[in-house]
Amino acid sequence: MTRSRLRSAVGLLLVAGVALSAAACGSDDGGEAPASDPNAKVTLVINGLPPDTEAVNRKHFLDNVAEFEKLNPNIDVDAKEGKMDPQTFQSKLAGGQLEDVFYVYFTDPGSLIAKRQVADISKYLDEFAPTKEIRPDLMKIFSDDGGKVYGLPAKNYSLGLLYNRELFEKAGLDPNSPPKTWEEVRTAAKKIAGLGKDYVGYGDYSKNNTGGWHFTAEMYSLGGDIAVNNGGTWKAAFNDDKGKQVLQQLKDMRWTDNSMGARQLLEWADLLQMMGSGKLGMYVAAPDNIETIVNQFKGDFNKYGLGPIPNGTATLAGGEGYMFNAKATPEKIRAGLKWLTYWWNNPDRIEAEYQWAAEQKTPVGLPEPALWTGDAKAKQQAAIDKLKNLPVENYKPFADATANIPLKLEPPNAQQIYAVLDVPMQKVLTDKNADIAKLLADAETQVNSILASVK
Repeated sequence: MTRSRLRSAVGLLLVAGVALSAAACGSDDGGEAPASDPNAKVTLVINGLPPDTEAVNRKHFLDNVAEFEKLNPNIDVDAKEGKMDPQTFQSKLAGGQLEDVFYVYFTDPGSLIAKRQVADISKYLDEFAPTKEIRPDLMKIFSDDGGKVYGLPAKNYSLGLLYNRELFEKAGLDPNSPPKTWEEVRTAAKKIAGLGKDYVGYGDYSKNNTGGWHFTAEMYSLGGDIAVNNGGTWKAAFNDDKGKQVLQQLKDMRWTDNSMGARQLLEWADLLQMMGSGKLGMYVAAPDNIETIVNQFKGDFNKYGLGPIPNGTATLAGGEGYMFNAKATPEKIRAGLKWLTYWWNNPDRIEAEYQWAAEQKTPVGLPEPALWTGDAKAKQQAAIDKLKNLPVENYKPFADATANIPLKLEPPNAQQIYAVLDVPMQKVLTDKNADIAKLLADAETQVNSILASVK
């Protein structure tokens, strides 16, 4: 996970309890989409424009805007910098400064839809064929319980097991067959740690909310939950056998096996640096960690493999997309959908985007959960096969398993919960006498207090 993606997973939920009067309601009438003049001049305000400090990406974005405007002479795109910021969203909404089409993280749509702060675009989708090929489970993130749609996904990711193929070979492990269960992770970690005193078999986080984030991912992998909604009331759900299993395995690996190393209280960059050093065997990560390890920590693309999350009952996933201002007119909604299905949601542009990435010498071929189904998915794979510049065979275990592992999103008020769950992760990794039952019980009480504010 790159630092920017970590921010995408940190602090994303909107503040609960904001008055609904801050926004107009999107249309929820039945029937066809309202008519609009296809030749009417429209100024479409969007965000997501990269800043000047990202000169190459900014130019690419603006080049796409120019080409889009050439193809659609009645639409002027007013692109703004920035993405979703929970700290400013409500004031922009109330002050009429919110863009017509705006960037969101996967943790945002549910709250925005519940507060009726976004426009219902369901009636317009039949006019835009590419939207029919987007994965239904991703479209569901942007839909309400009745199936009405309020936005479109643009990118997504999920977590798997990142590992050092060279260390696997040195430890007598098969680098083409990474551990499929947490029991196999423990066994492999012991073998890697046995290579010498400087080697760490398995690493995990426990600081600055990253511990709670990984605890959540590991709970999901076993089929557990962090929080569940029963009749409209959220309650903590991790103080159970699965929660104890996650912490007990880490405690056993740390203190009984000595396969996790003495250095603990690790946060985001620590495991990437350790992997780049060639001394760490495995850790849970998103595919784009590989690029960051290479670019920032002197790693080598050829050294790393990626497998599915162990046990694979589910995997923590995230991503981003775009939603529509609740006050957007039919003309602006159609213009916005034209823009999204020109660039982000256009299977006919997949190869062009990979070609551009390859020319910039950025990775093509890192496995990400596909946005598409059917023919669009086939186009994406064909483009990867043609333009890949990475050892994609190293990621085959992850790619092969992805479609069969359900995606689960973060819990509500995720970052507050992660801060609480850092503590049990820290304790089992720094105190061999840590009381797992008490740690979970204490965390449950605190998380239930946090969840009491979720509506």
